[in-house]
Amino acid sequence: QVQLVESGGGLVQAGGSLRLSCAASGRTFRNYVMGWFRQAPGKEREFVAAISGRGRSTLYADSVKGRFTISRDNAKNTVFLQMNSLKPEDTAVYYCAAGSMGWSVEVTSYDYWGQGTQVTVSS
Repeated sequence: QVQLVESGGGLVQAGGSLRLSCAASGRTFRNYVMGWFRQAPGKEREFVAAISGRGRSTLYADSVKGRFTISRDNAKNTVFLQMNSLKPEDTAVYYCAAGSMGWSVEVTSYDYWGQGTQVTVSS
């Protein structure tokens, strides 16, 4: 069982930056692929970024590539999402997820989810 708690969301102007954190419980954190997803009002949850267990590989949605960076600190059981050059269309609830099935951009491939943190980008 893995419990995930996100933090770091908030209100920011377009062009600004935010850093999201996701703290995980459990001693097997490094065994999980960690992902960030987001869901805007009236839209489906969508993939943002993922990072492999040891942090050697990353994957990004085209919409955030070059602006967002995912990283992890396995010693602290934490995964981060650094978001730069934010746009109003990045406004959403951001969710952290842990998956044991390997690389995936699919919501259904992740086993554990956090409660989400709101990110609002004003124009």
